[in-house]
Amino acid sequence: MSGRKDTHDHHGRTEPTLGRIDDLDAPAQAPVDDGLPHIVVDEPRRRAAMPPPRSRGPQPRKRGWLIPVLVLVLIGAATALYLQQDRLRTMVPRTELNDLLTQANQALQAGKLDGTNGDSARELFEKARDQQPDSDPAREGLRRVGQAEVARADAALTAGRLDEAEAALNVARELLGGGADVEQLGQRLSKARNPQSQTEAWIGQAQDALAAGRLDGDDGAGPLFRRALDADKGNAVAARGLDKVGDGLAAQARQAMAANDKAKANALVDRIAILVPNYGDLPSLRAALAESRKQDDQAVAALVQQGNDAMRAGRFTGDGDDTALARFRAALAADPDNADAKAGLGQVAQALIVQANAAIDSEDDDHAARLLDEAAKLAPKSAELAAARARIAGGADVGARRAAPTASPAARASDGGDDTAEASLAVSPEQKARVADLVRRAQQAVSRGDIMDPPGDSAYDLYRNALSIDGNDPTARAGLQALPAQVEKLMTQAVASGNVGRAENLYATLSDLAPGDASQGDMRHRLGSAWIDNALQRASQGDRQGAFQSLDHARRYVPDDPRLQSTYERIATGR
Repeated sequence: MSGRKDTHDHHGRTEPTLGRIDDLDAPAQAPVDDGLPHIVVDEPRRRAAMPPPRSRGPQPRKRGWLIPVLVLVLIGAATALYLQQDRLRTMVPRTELNDLLTQANQALQAGKLDGTNGDSARELFEKARDQQPDSDPAREGLRRVGQAEVARADAALTAGRLDEAEAALNVARELLGGGADVEQLGQRLSKARNPQSQTEAWIGQAQDALAAGRLDGDDGAGPLFRRALDADKGNAVAARGLDKVGDGLAAQARQAMAANDKAKANALVDRIAILVPNYGDLPSLRAALAESRKQDDQAVAALVQQGNDAMRAGRFTGDGDDTALARFRAALAADPDNADAKAGLGQVAQALIVQANAAIDSEDDDHAARLLDEAAKLAPKSAELAAARARIAGGADVGARRAAPTASPAARASDGGDDTAEASLAVSPEQKARVADLVRRAQQAVSRGDIMDPPGDSAYDLYRNALSIDGNDPTARAGLQALPAQVEKLMTQAVASGNVGRAENLYATLSDLAPGDASQGDMRHRLGSAWIDNALQRASQGDRQGAFQSLDHARRYVPDDPRLQSTYERIATGR
């Protein structure tokens, strides 16, 4: 504003004017002091240019989109886990579940079927099922518990323990949901609760069987009279019927003794002790058997002694009846279960193997093969025999090569492969690797207890296969020869745990691998004693039939054990 007064303003008001437009570009002049307030109008401020930022290397880009994406990914993963939780649950190892199943199976094997303390087979299997409702092992375990309860109910019912039978039957019905066996036991239990009619039925059936000459067996007079008398202790008809059964079986036992059939006579006398434990003629029958056995034992002992004398004289085999082989075979003909005679045959086989090894050392493979062939007739599964065969041409069958001397090298290679003599003298790296793998697998089989079974994957077969490739491999040879000691260790463990069935199988394996080993006498006695203990245990559970079967096993190993006879009498009389 210029501050000039307009002369046309009669009211004294000063009007603002723009001034001369031509003077806009003229230099600014000093303002004229006109007495009015001076107003300064600032020009618009221009923002000063910012200095360029100093370079600090590449700067990260802004990722504002990353967080939403991560949230979406996490939501998707959580949804997938929720939808697949059942499948994932089955993929995760269930250590607690496996422990429960192991404990349940152990309780089942120990006969601890049901209870309220949380350590019975049923409780443990049910706990495992609750943890994983679709667990097949848990369901199968409960089914096996039910079957075991059926067997327990049957044994208790047979022994006349009706309350115990009913309790076991109720558990079986809960676990199995019924079934033919359960219903049949239920009917038997109902009849047992009303013994009069059932006893009369048994007596009628027993009298018919006696008239038909059926003294023993499931439908024989003896078992039927026995059931009737067990149900009604004072039943005179059943008692007289059992005496008649005893007379018939005693006559058969004397006929068997006269025919020198000791095995049949022993079996008949044992049945009399089971069916008619108070039979008056039973002591005289046992005395006659003992006298006959004593005479036989003396004759067999003399033959075994003659065989041992021939062994010391070096007459192992050959013509005539004065060799060790002939004497031991004669002893076994008189007593097929005689352990000393069996051990004698094993000693003959071992002596032949020793001679064969000496022939191999002298590079007389033909003579060694003939000796091993003789030993194989006596102890075909001997570990020492297999090791000795492996020394001859890397385990090749020398007898087979002698039988086909005209076979071409190509034919022998196609027939024997790595078993040829040339291969045993120069084992290739591939063959060495194969031998190492077989030895490793054999050692694993030993750790599992697979000594002779399964065929092809047992330690025995794997070591033999290794030696068939390289008969001089020291690890395979040592492993094969150590198998008897491993079997003895496993057998000791089986006896200690009460697994007499496995112990018996291991004893047979030990007899095959190391025939004639002196330590087997002690192992045989321990096995027989374990079978007697098993008989007492089964009898205490009400399984009399199973108890007598266990005693039959014991008789094979310790026929002269004083506990054997006393256990028979104890189980037969129920004391």
